[in-house]
Amino acid sequence: MKGVRLTAAGIVTGWGEGTGSLPEDARAAAGGRVAITIPQPALDADRFRRAMHEGMLGVAAIEALLRDGSLARTAIAGTDTALLYVTAGAYGASNRAFLAESGQGVYFPYTAASAVPAEVTIEFGLIGEYVIFIGGAPATLAALGHAARLLRRGACARALVLAVETFGDCQDLYASTRWLVGRPLVEAAACVLLEPCDRGPASTAPTMAGQFERLAQRRAGETLSAEPLIALALARDSHYDPVSLSGVWRDRRARLAWSQIAG
Repeated sequence: MKGVRLTAAGIVTGWGEGTGSLPEDARAAAGGRVAITIPQPALDADRFRRAMHEGMLGVAAIEALLRDGSLARTAIAGTDTALLYVTAGAYGASNRAFLAESGQGVYFPYTAASAVPAEVTIEFGLIGEYVIFIGGAPATLAALGHAARLLRRGACARALVLAVETFGDCQDLYASTRWLVGRPLVEAAACVLLEPCDRGPASTAPTMAGQFERLAQRRAGETLSAEPLIALALARDSHYDPVSLSGVWRDRRARLAWSQIAG
């Protein structure tokens, strides 16, 4: 195996499903709203009666990915699919509920970050490699890099990199830290499917670092850890390959040169 390619992408945001639902200017489209939330996905009410919003969004993102790649659920089930989950704040609502003693959050708040991958693994029958990354865009770039390493050493046949961010129940918390995040805050669940490929890295130079992150910020808004995955999907739609991805989260900066996104 010489490379890793992006086979499919599932993008669900407060604007809708897919990159085609993103406005040209998220700030203008927000019309002064602080947060653009995602309605509860139309999933089986009995199966997900105890699921948190972020867990349902993770499932919705993978369902969108399967539609994007025209794939059956059996294509990702089993031991050969790795799951790498990333979030910066999708457990915020649960932690807040725990502190408020409302009874609406998970009983042990430090386990909240595991709730999303738990819902996903149960729903899609994923029992392969599994890692959680906490942080913004740099954590997602680390997850992409780790997925590539797993594929190159044969630890898995395919990898799902999933990022989920929710803001609806914590808007006031983000409002108190306006200098840390952009506006509008846009709930997002993004997932990419990565697989090995025989073709080596593209010989052309990667696009300018930050080009597609800026496009993702302009069109999607502030999506924290989902931003690099949205940027990858936008680059794929534009037929750019290779692409240089970069990300910033507080005092952390990261960059990743990515090829084969056109698959």
